[in-house]
Amino acid sequence: MGMGSGDEGAVTGGIAVDRLRSIIDRVERLEEERKALGSDIRDVFQEAKSAGFDVKVVKQLLKLRKQEPAEVEEQETLLDIYRRALGM
Repeated sequence: MGMGSGDEGAVTGGIAVDRLRSIIDRVERLEEERKALGSDIRDVFQEAKSAGFDVKVVKQLLKLRKQEPAEVEEQETLLDIYRRALGM
């Protein structure tokens, strides 16, 4: 029980210190990667805008591609019905 904080498999207060440190380190790395990816995505949207694409429409297309085709069709049908109901 005389394990120091640097010992392999150290347990402090019932907590496996090395395991906790590993988890914290992995989450921190993933958060940094997410930050970098967010920056890359913003760059791609800026590229799309510079090429003359409407970024809002590109984002809508991305959202639609994540959905099931039947769900997209249902939403488009309802949108068409609602437009006609409003005389649009």
